[in-house]
Amino acid sequence: MSVAPLVVALVQVAVAVVFAPLVIGVTRQTRARLEGRVGPGVLQPARDLRKLLAKTPLRAAGTSPLTVVAPVVLLASSLLLAALVPLVAALPLALVPGDLFVVVSVLLVGTVAIALLGLDAGSAFGGMGSSRHMTIAALVEPTVLVAVYALSIPAGSSALPLIVAARRDHPASIATPAGVLAVVALAIVVLAETGRLPIDNPATHLELTMIHEAMVLETSARDLAWVDLASWLRLSVLLGLVGNLLLPWGVAGTAAVGPVLLGALALAGKLAVLAVLLATAEVGMAKLRLFRVPELLAGSFVLAFLAVTASYLVA
Repeated sequence: MSVAPLVVALVQVAVAVVFAPLVIGVTRQTRARLEGRVGPGVLQPARDLRKLLAKTPLRAAGTSPLTVVAPVVLLASSLLLAALVPLVAALPLALVPGDLFVVVSVLLVGTVAIALLGLDAGSAFGGMGSSRHMTIAALVEPTVLVAVYALSIPAGSSALPLIVAARRDHPASIATPAGVLAVVALAIVVLAETGRLPIDNPATHLELTMIHEAMVLETSARDLAWVDLASWLRLSVLLGLVGNLLLPWGVAGTAAVGPVLLGALALAGKLAVLAVLLATAEVGMAKLRLFRVPELLAGSFVLAFLAVTASYLVA
């Protein structure tokens, strides 16, 4: 009985690793077509990853072993996140529970790892990006906690698999004011956590707009491959979580082959739709000024707080 959730978690990790480059490829290709360009193709991120893995990293003089360890820690935290979040099936792990606080802690480990990576090289760009990154993280993490806590009140548990299962088994809870406010707040912080517009622009290297790119500017070859894959995994996992909270149907409730396969196909469809919607929205919006970002994230926190209030009022 305890082996089945572990097998499903490993399947989720494998599915996330396969889907992550495709999600980025769909997003980039959609943006290219909407902007009147041909685009590199959906499989280009996977080809870039394979090329980077075949190269030997060049590291700045004076860097510590942290430059070697941080990309691996970031990737490990992203893989663990893919195992804990209910993507394909809503089966809680007994060894490492997919509890709200555990998931947020895993997210924070990756956040700190990439910030330290940006600081270790001692460059001005790296320090600037890490400072901005941690400022945003300080505003994002409380919103994630409060938003998912609002969703946990009707489910009676803070475990993400049980929350998704409760929304799947009781569809009426999806359209409640608390459910809508919490998911909207969570969607906003996902954009901030993964460095997407309007918080950050992943398609530019301009000094005034760089956050994520500034932290990895001194990273190359295999180190950069681990960082890119980890970042893509975080985006795919968080988009998958939002998709399963919005449309929980298709998420397997058992470890049988049929339901798990159906869950993987449903996840692929949700990620494809969300990737297209994300790219479409990014084409039509501009990046916020850095000093306006806290206002947006404060608004998302207010939405999450209202979701908690509505959950208690409805209950």
